[in-house]
Amino acid sequence: MTLPEPVLTKRIPCYPHGDTSLRHVVTYQEYVATGGYKALESALDMEPTQVIALVKDAVLRGRGGAGFPAGLKWSFLPTVDGVGSRYLCVNCDEAEPGTFKDRLLVDFDPHLVLEGIAIACHACQLDVAYFFIRGEYHHQARVLERAIQEAYAAGIFGMQGLMRGKSKFAVECHLHRSAGAYICGEETGLLEALEGKRGWPRVKPPFPAVKGLFGRPTIVNNVETLAAVPPIIERGTAWWKSIGVESRFGGMPSWGPKLMGVSGHVVRPGVFEVPLGTTLRSLVDDWCGGMRGGKRFKGAIAGGVSMGVLGTDQFDAAMDFDIGRACDVLGLGTACPTIFDEDTDMVAVARNCARFFMNESCGQCTPCREGSGWVYKLLLRIEQGDATTSDLDLLVEVASSMGLSEGTTICGLADGTNWIVRTIVSKFRSEFERRVKPTFVPLHVAAR
Repeated sequence: MTLPEPVLTKRIPCYPHGDTSLRHVVTYQEYVATGGYKALESALDMEPTQVIALVKDAVLRGRGGAGFPAGLKWSFLPTVDGVGSRYLCVNCDEAEPGTFKDRLLVDFDPHLVLEGIAIACHACQLDVAYFFIRGEYHHQARVLERAIQEAYAAGIFGMQGLMRGKSKFAVECHLHRSAGAYICGEETGLLEALEGKRGWPRVKPPFPAVKGLFGRPTIVNNVETLAAVPPIIERGTAWWKSIGVESRFGGMPSWGPKLMGVSGHVVRPGVFEVPLGTTLRSLVDDWCGGMRGGKRFKGAIAGGVSMGVLGTDQFDAAMDFDIGRACDVLGLGTACPTIFDEDTDMVAVARNCARFFMNESCGQCTPCREGSGWVYKLLLRIEQGDATTSDLDLLVEVASSMGLSEGTTICGLADGTNWIVRTIVSKFRSEFERRVKPTFVPLHVAAR
């Protein structure tokens, strides 16, 4: 099937005419010339349930942080009732510190993401898609708006039906810019923000698949997750499973390639697409040109600040979804590690991370609202040399009592504070002990 050339529409773009900052972006014509939208064409020849089954068989795990299988999430949707719209919300908030992989997809290949959106909408029978983009992504918003204009002009989206009527199922796609809060990256906080409310996470259940945006069935997927769908449709699950690794613990495999954004003390920071299971050492030495200045590796944030840190002896950690269990971190997260060299002050790192979470807490849950502030104040005291060993013990106790694992908070922001602080202290405790004074114990008490 030959796709039509875009035609002029009345949809008004939000970028100035002739904006040269968009010259490196893959346009609709360039994308189609290299086989773009062929996967959508193939998907439209399949029943929606067949597409879901294919994505389930591929075990495409979410690339936004949690690693939940996308096909399984899609299967949670109730049957179409014809009462109202069903929604796809694309999470491009990407406010996790050290994470910038989704930005690159939007920057240079937005139609790959839009094709994934169209396939997901067909598979799940979702008739409205909202692309929720981080408020600070001003350039990326212009890029994506132009790509959406081109997709409408080519008949990919619109009331005529997907791919200019090849499917009578019509999908509308809209860009929504965030106000800039970190908590809006949590899926239910994102839904609240889309509805024009304060970005407060919701209590679950009900889950978004049953009662999401505007009270209707909703799927929330990450940008990279949706960008992986067209290659799976086009090349098949056997190809997808030939990349990546099986679980080391007999659990769910880590199949497929993964975008990994590396920052910090490396020679060549950037975003690299590598197979899941690639070691952190290989990522640094083979892709990033090694440690900056020839210094030694000291530690790394595993995959976004909220996942915790890898210690000096964990440089060979495999970057797959088993990393949490293998290396005592929360998980792979966004797989965007920040690398620290031997001169890094880990006490300052912990204090800076705690300050971020304290400022970004939505304040809805008391343990997170109050606990993040206490953690920051204790770390500030330790960094300034005014703390005792009792303060260090109290820091670990407060951090460990926050989060979903204790059933005390609605979302995982408290877990982020917990894991980053607790793992830094446990893996670099000697640095903290050198900064604190021994707790004074009266002689008559010590003699008992």
